[in-house]
Amino acid sequence: MTQTPRKRAVVFAYHNVGVRCLKVLLAGGVDVALVVTHQDSATENIWFESVIQVCETEGIPYITPEDGKSPDLLAAVQAAQPDLMFSFYFRHMLPQAILDVAPAYNMHGSLLPAYRGRAPTNWAVLHGELETGATLHEMTVKPDAGAIVAQQAVPILPDDSAFEVFGKVTVAAELALYRVLPELLAGTAPRTPNDLTQGGYFGGRKPEDGRIDWTKPAQDVYNLHRAVAPPYPGAFTDVGPHRYVIERARLHHGSLPSLPAGLAVVDNAVFGVCGDGRALLIHSLLADGMRISPAELQAQLAHAQA
Repeated sequence: MTQTPRKRAVVFAYHNVGVRCLKVLLAGGVDVALVVTHQDSATENIWFESVIQVCETEGIPYITPEDGKSPDLLAAVQAAQPDLMFSFYFRHMLPQAILDVAPAYNMHGSLLPAYRGRAPTNWAVLHGELETGATLHEMTVKPDAGAIVAQQAVPILPDDSAFEVFGKVTVAAELALYRVLPELLAGTAPRTPNDLTQGGYFGGRKPEDGRIDWTKPAQDVYNLHRAVAPPYPGAFTDVGPHRYVIERARLHHGSLPSLPAGLAVVDNAVFGVCGDGRALLIHSLLADGMRISPAELQAQLAHAQA
């Protein structure tokens, strides 16, 4: 009996989702002819797994182009002669010339059509969503717009940080790809229209977006903290010459004396008082990058007010 030849793939991959989904392809018998990934940036906090390390372990050829639209990249993809292409958290948009080489599928970290665009997990936490997930969809030049092939939802618990939710989304991506891969290889995968009249498109987030507006309700400030808590840059506030970044906090459910909005120390505990009179109980606070005690904070706040 003639054995069906293995499908060849070019994989664009980075980050934890890139690592896990690349391993799913290998476990599923896909011949990964080439991986396109990124060199880690010296300016970035690298807390995630390395696609390059997987390639070196498995003996997979890889390249790290700086430009997703370079002719050299297109030539390398064409030379690999893929049957399929996959993008797993690759950071460059792929031009039509590359998408024309073979059917291409992207893994996005939300339940499309919700939270299209950049930083979907952080945006979902910021907006207080109760669930998110991962979606495998056909790639088009327009981002996150192609037909949906597979989805897997995960819950967002009330105190989950975006980092914790991203761990769930990574597993969701692995499960979604694992379940649909046999159908993808057989050419029988389902395709559900991606209704772009629903959901919305969101841009990337910058560290400055973590600045706290203490006039907002406590739930909003808490969601901001959860959305950008370390290893992301963190929610921050400036008082005098110091920048304070919330490392760990919870919503405070007890009573407090009437206090102005902002940082405060009460009974040797640090609070962030918000516009609705509620507060965050801050368990760990960084001052200019170093953890600070309630007593030290109290002294700094008094000096700033003097």
